[in-house]
Amino acid sequence: MNIELVIDVRTSEIALALLENKQLVELNKERNNVQFSVGDIYLGKVKKIMPGLNAAFIDVGYEKDAFLHYLDLGPQFQSFNKSLQAALSKKGKVVPVYKSKLEPDIDKNGKIGNILTTGQPILVQIAKEPISTKGPRLSSEISIAGRNIVLLPYSDKVSISQKIASQEERKRLKRLMESIIPKNYGVIVRTAAEGKKVAVLDAELRGLIKKWETATEKIKGSPIPGLLVSELKRTSAILRDMLNVSFNSIHVNDESIYNEVRDYINTIAPEKEKIVKLYTGNVPIFDHFGIEKQIKSAFGKTVSFKSGAYLIVEHTEALHVIDVNSGNRSKAGNDQETNALEVNLAACDEIARQLRLRDMGGIIVVDFIDMHQAENKQLVFDKMKEVMGKDRTKHNILPLSKFGLMQITRQRVRPEMHINTLEKCPTCKGSGEVSPTVLLDELVENQLSFIVREKGISNVTIKLHPYIAAYLNKGFISRRIKWMFRYKCRLRVVPISSFTFLEYHFFDNNDNEIE
Repeated sequence: MNIELVIDVRTSEIALALLENKQLVELNKERNNVQFSVGDIYLGKVKKIMPGLNAAFIDVGYEKDAFLHYLDLGPQFQSFNKSLQAALSKKGKVVPVYKSKLEPDIDKNGKIGNILTTGQPILVQIAKEPISTKGPRLSSEISIAGRNIVLLPYSDKVSISQKIASQEERKRLKRLMESIIPKNYGVIVRTAAEGKKVAVLDAELRGLIKKWETATEKIKGSPIPGLLVSELKRTSAILRDMLNVSFNSIHVNDESIYNEVRDYINTIAPEKEKIVKLYTGNVPIFDHFGIEKQIKSAFGKTVSFKSGAYLIVEHTEALHVIDVNSGNRSKAGNDQETNALEVNLAACDEIARQLRLRDMGGIIVVDFIDMHQAENKQLVFDKMKEVMGKDRTKHNILPLSKFGLMQITRQRVRPEMHINTLEKCPTCKGSGEVSPTVLLDELVENQLSFIVREKGISNVTIKLHPYIAAYLNKGFISRRIKWMFRYKCRLRVVPISSFTFLEYHFFDNNDNEIE
């Protein structure tokens, strides 16, 4: 499988597109100066105790208080709290974890009012980013994620990823980690650690411990609430979690981010450094790789897939609903049961892609085309489990009900990716009336004439919708050629898929827009 990562660095955000065999499967957008990302560790303050919910609201600096449930405190909360109180004391001396004495685990069935008090400082980690009207979801069971392992302070367990199938390898990794891990630390060994030597894992372990110790040293002078440890930027986090042997290339259109990505890959996988490539083309990077067009087709309410069949995707407050329709596929010569099975099996691939692409979380209900045979329903269920195997997000799939509905739950830690694919007319601004479209070429020519003759700019690039670009480039002696001779200028016409139909902009030879 050909796997590519395309990074588009924009003024206000960085967009990351993951392609599998040229098909868009994941889209992430990282806004500049984003706060409260999953994995960030904060020193917060207990704002309110809610006995009825067995939870507390914590002030971490967000406009809305964050939510912490009793079950998210973690069994070793008392050990974390003891360390925190020592750091905040007058002496402000933190005992290293390996020298600490572990406190007894808290009662699984206890009450939060017996553990926390209003105004109490507390060490928390972002488990869910703010979504809609809700503040962040927190956990007090702190973990520090690396590429191969996840460090768990004040723990004694060594867990191995379920995706490592080989029993010999699981035993090797467990033996290895138990031999090098310091006292009172636990680890979760990630899938990427499979086959790794002890030197690599030991170096990463020491780095993660150092990161935790640095965070605890910052507690004394930190404001409350205050950020102690920031998770990696989305770019680096995606590389850390996803980079594997199947990665073929990473394309970046910004030199500084290109160097940052290369340096990061050099630290986690030096042999992969050469796959990072700097894109310097004139066409926007997402247009060059055909991503912009895929975004337009994949994020609408209606999503077409093989053989004329299509999905209808609806979002409600409580859940997401996906309806599978056969479309003109129903005209095929097969009987109804066979046709329904074929469409449903093909829909599984597209549904799995849509869940990853839109990062849909919570409850998802899929209304498949009705099938009467139990073995066919089982085939669809098995197919869905197979295609969802690539999804790194925690999920659960239930068999089809007697009504032909499949229920899927998928962990939601970030707001869903939503892109409005409907375009507002740039001329009428949504009023429903436009000036004659046949005169568009005259409007463009008049503006070109003004730029060349009045502003004295002789090297001009016009960026516009692909249909209009094709019209201007049509023929042996195209309108573009005629204009070049008429106005004695150098003229380039660049199609941009993300532009609306009547949208166009002029740029000079330094790619600065001409107003």
